[in-house]
Amino acid sequence: MPVTVVIGGQWGDEGKGRMVDLLAQDVQVVARYSAGNNAGHTVVNPIGEFRLHLVPAGIFYGDKTCLIGNGVVIDPKVLFEEIDDLRSHGVSLERLFISDRSHIIMPYHLLIDRLDEELRGPAAIGTTMRGVGPVFVDKVGRAGIRMADLIKPSAFRERLSLVLPYKNAVLQKLYGAEPLDFDEVYETYSDYGGRLAPFVRDTSAMVQDALERGEHVLLEGAQGSLLDLDAGTYEYVTSSVPSSAAAGAGIGIGIGPTQITRVVGVYKAYQTRVGAGPMPTELTDEMGDLLREKGWEYGATTGRPRRCGWFDSVAARYTVRFNGLTAALMTRLDVLDSFPTIKICTAYQVDGVPVESFPASLFTLARCEPVYEEMPGWQQETKEIRRFQDLPKEAQDYVRRIEQVMGCPIDIVSVGPERGQTIFVRGNN
Repeated sequence: MPVTVVIGGQWGDEGKGRMVDLLAQDVQVVARYSAGNNAGHTVVNPIGEFRLHLVPAGIFYGDKTCLIGNGVVIDPKVLFEEIDDLRSHGVSLERLFISDRSHIIMPYHLLIDRLDEELRGPAAIGTTMRGVGPVFVDKVGRAGIRMADLIKPSAFRERLSLVLPYKNAVLQKLYGAEPLDFDEVYETYSDYGGRLAPFVRDTSAMVQDALERGEHVLLEGAQGSLLDLDAGTYEYVTSSVPSSAAAGAGIGIGIGPTQITRVVGVYKAYQTRVGAGPMPTELTDEMGDLLREKGWEYGATTGRPRRCGWFDSVAARYTVRFNGLTAALMTRLDVLDSFPTIKICTAYQVDGVPVESFPASLFTLARCEPVYEEMPGWQQETKEIRRFQDLPKEAQDYVRRIEQVMGCPIDIVSVGPERGQTIFVRGNN
């Protein structure tokens, strides 16, 4: 009963969707276990290019069971837009199921997300404005509305009648905004509940049943480990737990940590970040602009330009360790094809003093200066290469050096966005 967890090892946007799409061909169940539609996975396959925000990336295989777990927060409007787009391309949704314990993003969450960022002013976090932070606040504060409530009109009415007056008071008294109309919210979301009901299941029981049958389960994380609420660059982090802890502790899908057999981390061949917060290897010059344009580094969810820089092995070593990785997967090696030289950050220093580990303090991290190791580039296309030994020697050396400095073997390297643009470094698994 093997269980593989796929996490992002950086600040998100590592190419997890592309890797989950690849790995899903050898499993029976694909389950998304964290975040919401503030995360986006891009998948390119023979029927087109898709940006998935809630539906697991295994949906393109008709024989896979795809689950949206209890750790995912759901905006019904966004989910239906995604479902409609997939159906319009002939993708079957018959094996898509949603946890009855997942929390619902309500219209007041969207309002509070925007209004709170405005209220914070210079201290704004830089959220995606999708209501994800506020719904997680309600989840922890025991004021949330779950899928099990939404699909039952009487339960939903009772729950909304308790929550909405409080939320309207917050909107009016704290933010000076207009209150939401109860009947309008109830009717709109009751309709969503009726349409979602056929998808709703006890997904934790479905995963356990699959494991008892000896099926392989792939747990799909969202966002990046450096955005983890506990382990990330707090306070510029997400409201969920994108690291392997959420899957391993059963927080997001409902299995125990002893059931996890493999944890793989996805790393881009360079570094990117969206939004505010320190990023030691960020390049604010022409080289950073070139990386952004070569990799077309713009957010799949927000469209915002990503901050770009050289690979940060200090941060990578940190996420390898606290996620307990058994292997790494490298994406976007081809973006570096034209660079005459490439740098790797191998250490930090502050005022000339070495920093031994990835700092917890935001203020210390902001003062960290990267110590670089420079390597020769390969200056030839790699997108058609399918065997590691056929890569230019300089590209092979770069991958091997990343393995050494991050302390984790790299099993797969991708040289393009399509499923077939894949190099298996260590076996075909």
